[in-house]
Amino acid sequence: MDGNKVKNPNAGPRGRLRERFKKSGLDGFHDYEAVELLLTYAIPRRDVKPLAKRLIEKFGGLRGLFDASHEELSKVRGVGSHTAVLLRLIKEASGEYLKERMMKKDVIRSPKDVADYLNLTLSGERVEKFMALYLNSKNEILGVETLHEGFLDRTFVYPRKAIENAFKHNARSIIFVHNHPSGDPTPSEVDRKLTRELESAASALDIIVHDHIIVGKNTQFSAREGGWLKGKGRG
Repeated sequence: MDGNKVKNPNAGPRGRLRERFKKSGLDGFHDYEAVELLLTYAIPRRDVKPLAKRLIEKFGGLRGLFDASHEELSKVRGVGSHTAVLLRLIKEASGEYLKERMMKKDVIRSPKDVADYLNLTLSGERVEKFMALYLNSKNEILGVETLHEGFLDRTFVYPRKAIENAFKHNARSIIFVHNHPSGDPTPSEVDRKLTRELESAASALDIIVHDHIIVGKNTQFSAREGGWLKGKGRG
């Protein structure tokens, strides 16, 4: 009897997308198809392909989409609060995943994990964030602290706070990081002076500053590679 038939959960566009993902992940997916699959979990019983394409076009791709704020997402026709929260959750959860993975490894011998984490968490930020990664004697990350958010002036980043946190984590070394929301990682004179002050404060207490990394949109600047740091470096 037709009335007794069980509906095939893999039938229709949603089911087919899910089956493709189960078999091979996102391999072969268009950007809009990945978003379409995500949207099926926030928007039941509606064709979400047009919205997925609209989001990709609006934000220029997956990176722009996941970097968008809740308010920006909510302004797109068809995006409700649940959808905006889901899309923001994807990036935040991914950042926590990379952070945990990074903290399980020797960061100095695994710079790619640090770069992946920083690119995800800082590259799309609309405000400047100044962070410190605290490491033990094996160069394993003990903790990640945000020291300042907002317009960066070296008077707002107190070396004392950075060093106090190093003692809190019982750290032997630090990597400082901040982003340039403009997307251009070219350092300023303020960046250079701040780096000197932080290294000076740390070295006075026998704490090593491995690097001060400035994150741009697609590239990074390393104070260590730029020759700014005088003390013992990586390795």
